[in-house]
Amino acid sequence: MTDPETSVPRLVGSGFVILLAGAVLGVSALGVTIRNGITEWQYALAFGVLIAVGEMVQFRVDSSRNRAPIATSAALGYALLRPPEVGIPPDVAQVVAVTGLATLAGVVPRMFVGLRWDLVVSCRRVLSVACAAAVFTAVVPGDLYWSGSAAHTVALTGVMLLAVLAAATVDALIGAGQATETLNQPFPSALRDEVVMAARIGMAMGISAILLAIGTSLIGLWGLPLVVVPLLLTQFAFRRFASARRTYRTTVRSMARSTEIAGFSSPGQNARTAGLAVAIGNDLGLRPDRMEALEYAALLSGVGQLALADPSPGGASLLRTRAERQHAAEIGASVIERSGVLDHVAEIVRHSNDPYRQGRANNSQIPVESGIVNVALAYEQLVGEGSGQSPEKAMESIGLGIGAEYDPVVVESLRRVVGRGFRF
Repeated sequence: MTDPETSVPRLVGSGFVILLAGAVLGVSALGVTIRNGITEWQYALAFGVLIAVGEMVQFRVDSSRNRAPIATSAALGYALLRPPEVGIPPDVAQVVAVTGLATLAGVVPRMFVGLRWDLVVSCRRVLSVACAAAVFTAVVPGDLYWSGSAAHTVALTGVMLLAVLAAATVDALIGAGQATETLNQPFPSALRDEVVMAARIGMAMGISAILLAIGTSLIGLWGLPLVVVPLLLTQFAFRRFASARRTYRTTVRSMARSTEIAGFSSPGQNARTAGLAVAIGNDLGLRPDRMEALEYAALLSGVGQLALADPSPGGASLLRTRAERQHAAEIGASVIERSGVLDHVAEIVRHSNDPYRQGRANNSQIPVESGIVNVALAYEQLVGEGSGQSPEKAMESIGLGIGAEYDPVVVESLRRVVGRGFRF
């Protein structure tokens, strides 16, 4: 896990375990490779360079971790090599050693130039590649190679898919464990999110790895440049996708700042509300797309106040009448809808000031995210900067409105989040 401000890894329990496991595995594999001698060094060098380059050009797709599609595909491709062009395919120890050394060679330059890096994520890649290599070596017989036989081709392709699937499964399990620890997300929902991510980005990397292995096994090192071109296009598409997401986030945060500049929200109020809403959403196991909409809705929940005559003292919108707050929420939703791409966010904001008994309790179409924003905003205004209430006193106040003003499920989630030590 990386500190977003410093780009330096901030280790928690699972991160340390992953680093330790990767280090032990890598050192052991290096020792075995040195003792046995390296086979087909030219392939090891070529794939090692490709892995290192892929690590150097890794990028961040979401807020949770970096992605390195070229490095991942190259490492998996190296693990799946078979004759005829590759005389002696690399054994598991050599695959792990080459992948580990190349990964370090790619991460170190990023550390020196101040780019984001995450050694825990890189270790996850080494562990998953080791799993793929072990599965592939264990299942494929020694006399099965690319001979031109249809039976051999089908068998090898099937085992390649099995190995890639094993790597994705290991990575998903590790990632779900990390999310459960760091985000307090229920393990089943964390595993669901990892599987969905693997099905989207992981599928492209897995297919690229198989093509890389087949091309190199059949035509030698000439296969690398032929397959690297689609890999570069895949990397370019991922980077464009990541850039679009960053633009969304920057635009939303700029819109949220407008209420603070105009004095309708206290400094940092929107960010604090969004942080708490995200913590509750993680506790309830919402999907990533709903989590993103929830965060945006919490940030933009006060935009409609700009249409009111005067700001609330200290940004305390709870001091306004119910009619004023619902009117502001409706205006805010209308403004957000005009963006053309945040319709679900607008729907959340529209109902974010509805009392639970008159809203979601009788209308299941109202998203639970509206209730989360409602509770998060109330808690922030009771506990946030300058309010002076303790978390315990704030929970008592919110508890008085449970079932009438606030969604009981959300309030119980807030109680768990606060009980685990959440602080603004």
